[in-house]
This record gives sequence, C-alpha cells and structure tokens, in this order.
Amino acid sequence: MNGPEPILSDYTFELPPELIAQAPLPDRRDARLMLVGRRASTREDHRVADLPTLLRGDELLVFNDTRVVPARLHGHKPTGGKVELLALEPDPSGRTFIAMGRSSKGFSVGTPIHLDDDGPILYIDEVLPDGHLRVRLPSDVPDLWALCEAHGEVPLPPYVERAPTAADRERYQTVFADKPGAVAAPTAGLHFTPDLLEDITRRGCETAFITLHVGAGTFAPVRDGRLSDHVMHSERYEVSDLAAERIARARADGRPVLAVGTTVVRTLESVAATLGEVAPHSGSTSIFIREGHRFRVVDQLMTNFHLPASTLIVLVSAFAGRETVLGAYAHAVAQRYRFFSYGDGMLLR
Repeated sequence: MNGPEPILSDYTFELPPELIAQAPLPDRRDARLMLVGRRASTREDHRVADLPTLLRGDELLVFNDTRVVPARLHGHKPTGGKVELLALEPDPSGRTFIAMGRSSKGFSVGTPIHLDDDGPILYIDEVLPDGHLRVRLPSDVPDLWALCEAHGEVPLPPYVERAPTAADRERYQTVFADKPGAVAAPTAGLHFTPDLLEDITRRGCETAFITLHVGAGTFAPVRDGRLSDHVMHSERYEVSDLAAERIARARADGRPVLAVGTTVVRTLESVAATLGEVAPHSGSTSIFIREGHRFRVVDQLMTNFHLPASTLIVLVSAFAGRETVLGAYAHAVAQRYRFFSYGDGMLLR
C-alpha cells in the first residue's frame, strides 16, 4: 500500500435514505447488477438475470450456504417486563445458548423468561460481558434451532424499518440455505433462483458451497478512525472436502474463482492465510480485509452495496480499489440503485 494508511472517513458516501431497500423485489433476478471493471474502472448497468451472459463460462462460483435462523425471541419476566433475546449460537452441550439480551431492568442469574403467553420458559444461566447472556433451554425443547423455528422471528437488519413478515422467512434466505447458524443473510446470494443457477451451470460454470455463519457483529460500526485499531468480530466457518477440491482444481486450471458475497471472501482468504492454500477446514475467523491485503484465492466478487464507513465497503475497496468502488457507489446513487440487504448488486472483475 502506497501513501498514508486510509482512515474511516475515506470510505464514506452520501446515501439518500429512500434508496435503502425496505423489501425484496417480487422476482430475485430482477435486481439490478452493475458490472465493474477493476482495472479500467468501467461500469455497465445490467440485471441479475443477465449474469449468465456476463460470465466467461468457466468460472467457479462459490456460495455461502448458511441458513438464517429466526433468532429474535420476544418474552417477558414474571414481573411483566418485556425481554428481547437474539440467539447467537448453541453451547457445545446443546442445552444452553449464547444470546444478546435487552430488558429495561437488566438480567440476573436464574431469572425465568416466558416466551409468548403459553410458550416455553427459559432461564438465565450466566450474565456475560457486553450485553451477552448464557440461556438455558427447557428440557422438552430439542435444541436451539427448534426453539427459534417455533417461537422466533427473522432478525431483519436495523436499517429495514419495519416489522418482519411471514414472507421474510423465505426471502431473507438464499434458495440454497442449508446449515442453520446465521443471524443475518449472505445477501449477494439472495439474488439467485434455481433457474438462474441452472442457467449458470449450463453456461459452463461450476459451483461450490462453503459455510460462514454471519453474526450480529456484521452490523457493528467501526468506531475507530484508524482502521488498524478496529477489532473484528469472529464468525464460524466450514470449508468441505468437495468445496476445497473444486477451488483447488479451478486454480490449477487457471479458471476464475468468483466469490458470491463478502462472507465467501472472508472465509476463503482466511483459510488460505492460515493454511497457505484452501483446504478442508473449520474454525472461526476475525480477519479484517483492508487495503494492502494480498488476495490469494478470489479473482472476482459479486456483492451488494454496503453501509458507508463499514468493514464491508473497506473489504470491497481492498479488492477493487477505493477510487473504483466509490466511483461505482456514486454511479449507483445517481442511477437510483437500491442499497443494502434487499437491494441491488455489483459484479467486480
């Protein structure tokens, strides 16, 4: 990296609030897709439905198959005080889980939390730092995911300023979602339908699936002006034997690896940094990809438009260049693209 280290204010842009998408389009493929040339800073306006014609035909598209859990739980204490829990992950025992909790008067160990009027009762096992709790499941509930499916609601991002609906359970989820564990969707994947995936493979491309469970930290603001002082949240990932094999084969053949979403970038680049290559692996990553990062695996990136001054726009800028990315964002604003999770996307190559 040449010149002084970028600071947070270098990644800001003006975004009219009305461009923040509050609901998905009726057809996932109707979202707009900006094709951005990384080297020449070129821009073309397309639709996601055009993606197969924009591909070379030999790319390996890597997707994140995490499944968003309806992890927001509403309940009350015996006193009637309202409680909101955001279930994050089960403990190894399977009988307790970690959650972020909100209540007007805080929490104490042993406090019962009643879900719904006649729902199960949870108990606070431990009060942890930073608003986190360890919560015990009732004996008649099989596991955390069963509890959430029965009693939870989809935890829509904070910039979606409406209550979740039944439709969000399907639309704030990729069509290939498989492994439960995320509290936010890998949003670039939301644009794909079974028909679009078929068209892509018919074009000659290959697909692979990794898992990274997107955590609540994805929405955490960067509080320090110096990016090097920011501490990233940790997220769990898994790269299967099959995914690692396909990635290795694509790289050996000189075929582009197209990451569908920043979560895929973080997973692949983290594994490559740890092992020296992409191999079957599972663990947690807190990698913060910023300018100066040497990309070892990812050649192309499809991603949605991200919040100003966020770790995600920093990642995209590291991949394609800050000037190129901010120019593309300015074009998106001028052309009235829809932003964030339910919004439009861009393909950088």
